[in-house]
Amino acid sequence: MTQYPLRRTALGAALRKAAIGGASLLAVPLAFDRAPVAPASAQETARSTAQDTAQDTGRNTAPDAAQDTAGTTVSHGISTFGELKYGPGFAHLDYVNPDAPKGGEFSMSWEGTFDSFNPFTRKGRAGLLANIGYEDMMTGTADEIGALYCLLCETVEYPQDRAWAIFTLREGTAFSDGTPLTAEDVKFTHDLFASEGLLSFRTVLGNYVESVEVLDDRRVKYVFKPDTPIRDRVQTVGGLPVMSKAWYESSGASLDESRLEPGIGSGPYVLDSYDINSQIVYRRNPDYWGSDLPINVGRNNFDRIRIEYFGDSSAALEGFKSGAYTFRNENSSKNWATAYDFPGVESGAVTLAELPDGTIATGQSYVFNLRREKFQDPRVREAIGLMFNFEWSNETLFYGTYDRIDSFWENSELEAEGPPSPEEVALLKPLAEEGLIDEALLSEPPAGAPESGARQLDRGNLRKASNLLEEAGWIVGDDGKRRKDGQTLRVEILEDSPTFDRVHNPFVSNLQALGIEAKLNRVDPAQYTDLTRSFEFDMVVDQFPVGYEPGSGLMQYFGTEGVEDVFNAMGLSDPAVDRLIGAVMAAESRAELHVAVKALDRVMRDLRFWVPQWFKDAHTVAYYDYLRYPEPLPLYALGQLDFWWADQEAFEALKAKGAL
Repeated sequence: MTQYPLRRTALGAALRKAAIGGASLLAVPLAFDRAPVAPASAQETARSTAQDTAQDTGRNTAPDAAQDTAGTTVSHGISTFGELKYGPGFAHLDYVNPDAPKGGEFSMSWEGTFDSFNPFTRKGRAGLLANIGYEDMMTGTADEIGALYCLLCETVEYPQDRAWAIFTLREGTAFSDGTPLTAEDVKFTHDLFASEGLLSFRTVLGNYVESVEVLDDRRVKYVFKPDTPIRDRVQTVGGLPVMSKAWYESSGASLDESRLEPGIGSGPYVLDSYDINSQIVYRRNPDYWGSDLPINVGRNNFDRIRIEYFGDSSAALEGFKSGAYTFRNENSSKNWATAYDFPGVESGAVTLAELPDGTIATGQSYVFNLRREKFQDPRVREAIGLMFNFEWSNETLFYGTYDRIDSFWENSELEAEGPPSPEEVALLKPLAEEGLIDEALLSEPPAGAPESGARQLDRGNLRKASNLLEEAGWIVGDDGKRRKDGQTLRVEILEDSPTFDRVHNPFVSNLQALGIEAKLNRVDPAQYTDLTRSFEFDMVVDQFPVGYEPGSGLMQYFGTEGVEDVFNAMGLSDPAVDRLIGAVMAAESRAELHVAVKALDRVMRDLRFWVPQWFKDAHTVAYYDYLRYPEPLPLYALGQLDFWWADQEAFEALKAKGAL
């Protein structure tokens, strides 16, 4: 995570989403009016211009000193396009405090329940940060994109065509129980995910990897299938975690089961204690094998990470005010505007800050379950989308805090804008000629979110929506309800948090005014997990972690291959989308990638399988004034669990004053 563990690839993003217990949200803890979300990978939330600006930072910068030996590259890292920012001799990452003290505790809240510490299965609901103990072969940074650096490995070797890759493990790599981490564990983990991982994960991995061979204790070789995109081959397997073969064999555990025993990894933190549905504590492993690596200097600073579980956001906020935990990334604009006037703030014990967030907007939106026949007609989806009044919501509910999401790559240079470029048209035209997309996409600006007026129910949009539904055959009866073939048009929004009621209820009311039998179905977190995993819903709020250099992860979230998996919540299966995902994955330059992404953005927006919500380009955080962070923060990661630290003297002073 931005935070734990650092997942820097599309497959890693999938693992992270599983790791938060089936929650449908994956991103930095946004100041969005939404249930809190898990921290995101800095790699997947880094703007594509960062690599260029990184060259001007001046400190710790060095060219990629990879060695070219007999036609192969041997390096400490790999970059998708261009050179690595950090050379092999770097001392530490630019954005950390290399002198940050170790010790103290970081504590935060989470809502809902948990009954498992296996983050890699659809069964059960994993505790927050359940994958904290695992490390990937390679890791990324928060100040460049498209780059992975060796973590478990010392070097990665690959030929120009990237037909294979050999990872050489560092001397002394070890699991948290002190046993050596070897190439055999690497192969075992690959095989485990290939056979027992989530369906979309198995599909992506199976598409890329031909074979895995253990060369000796420290070297493992991946051979890639020749028909796979070259660009992401090494990064795909470099983003895999490594697990203990001995633990799995001795325990008899499987990857696809729910269990409270977390398993053994090599990461800097291990599970310390838990109280089901109440609290989880992770502790820093004093014998962590990688504590002195340059990539880890100034990081992993807290001795303890404590998560306090609450039943709802109101209880969580009151817990923060009382000092039950010490960091809060406020996700409610109403709370941020009205609830932070308590004594802790007035006395200076609690600090309020708006810290920059330069990441791509998460794509937070209502999504339709396209598996249901009533949503097959795009006119129905468009009509429903017209009834969500963002402008009224922003002014009335959110204190004018947010901007509307239009694009899946909102807040980045990858967003499609205006008419398509000639290069985009070249990709889109064959799809139009085959009847897979509308001809209008070749010349018109992309579909945007509808605009509404100052009143909750916009009469103009109501008329447009009514016309669309009548065209689709949904006619209003004498009772004011719309029917087609004798069936009433019913729409249910599934939710597990009362915090969002104030947003859902006006939307439901507007839908009812349109003649739709709409309602909000709020369930407990365990039910929500079960219902979303079995696709028993009409609409839910979801997010889409698309990334600045997207690749195979797009298949999981938007491709036909992921249609029956948890990541593709809407069940999207569209041949034009599949083709354009292939173009994105095959891009061999940043320019080609941007063209393909913008074309994909246009097509997906035109499908209207979402009702986009909002985003904000700042983190609104509150924390007790013993937590410290390096300044300036990297634009693409808040890093509170990664490179913040505790001032223990300040902590003791707060405690003496009764603030904690």
